[in-house]
Amino acid sequence: MSIALHKTFSLLLLILIGILLKRKILKEDHKNGLKIMILDLALPAMIFVALLSIEVNHDLLILPLLALAFNGLMILATRYLLPLFGIENNTPTMRTLLLLLPSLAPGLSCFPFIVEFLGDEYLAWAALADIGNKVFVLIIAYLLATAWYYKINQLPVNSSWAKIKGLLMAMVKEPINLVIVTALVLLSFGVNLETLPTFLSESILMVKNMMTPLVLLYIGIAVVFNWSQIKMIWSVLVFRAGITFLFSGLLIALIPMPSEAAIILAIVFPLSACSFWPFAHMSAIRAMESLGKDEVKNESTFDLTLGINILAISLPFSTLLILGVLSSASYFVKPYSALLMGGLFLLIFILPKLYQMILSKEFTFFDVSEPKVKDSTAND
Repeated sequence: MSIALHKTFSLLLLILIGILLKRKILKEDHKNGLKIMILDLALPAMIFVALLSIEVNHDLLILPLLALAFNGLMILATRYLLPLFGIENNTPTMRTLLLLLPSLAPGLSCFPFIVEFLGDEYLAWAALADIGNKVFVLIIAYLLATAWYYKINQLPVNSSWAKIKGLLMAMVKEPINLVIVTALVLLSFGVNLETLPTFLSESILMVKNMMTPLVLLYIGIAVVFNWSQIKMIWSVLVFRAGITFLFSGLLIALIPMPSEAAIILAIVFPLSACSFWPFAHMSAIRAMESLGKDEVKNESTFDLTLGINILAISLPFSTLLILGVLSSASYFVKPYSALLMGGLFLLIFILPKLYQMILSKEFTFFDVSEPKVKDSTAND
């Protein structure tokens, strides 16, 4: 058995242990405490070590722009392709998908595996790319959510600059972003991990080493087996994975990659699970709707139940995809492997939809219905 498969099975075993611990950890406060330890302590330490261990050059500044390009492509694909398969535009379901599917949460679903399989250098690359994704989930997603709320309820558009300013401050104060800025400042002065005081570097390394087991246990604890919605959400996530593989395949084909590890990074980073931030914006909109019941219409802007279930299912779904790609990296380093995989996932998504349409006689290549006869009694 290859080293990659050994590593994959050892990581899956920790997820299984997390599933077994679900009976012990039933309170949401306990789960949230574990999540805070990951996102505010272990993950920042891991990124800090990764950044201080490499030489960051100006060419890497394109990574946030590529992440934003992925966010934009996924919005367009969701908006114009999903309606062809039964999800109507201008509905709570569609608006929920438009915010969640383009978002990425690499901290819980991608970073631990990048550092285990690809190393600290590529973890630093992924952390820089995530800055672009943070602009989408914190700023652009909020603007879209509020714009839809005002449009649906025909309310006057008030200035949202104060809220945007607050989100920008939240982005700056977030531990991961503080760590990235601090590490880049230290690197600009020639400070790296080896030149830090020994007691400080060793403490950071010990905290960093907690990251992978904590994340894997959290995935096992947080996974929700809600079979009633898994079929629909599974279909949507398969669609998302297909578009993601196609995006990565085109990226690899058009942009020369410096190494095989960089190719794998370009594939696994966009496969990250959906982010919680857009759901937070949806919850804020729902609170606004509840406070202004007399002023707004009955239609909700978002479907929060669908949103939380997508978050719950996308985490293990993305984890399995990422582990699959990393454990078979020798296949995916070939230029067009990602394109073929994207086509396969879209085929898996499309075929059941076409079968259902044919059975229900709703799918026709040509309109053979007889023209409607105008009612002569109708008023002009």
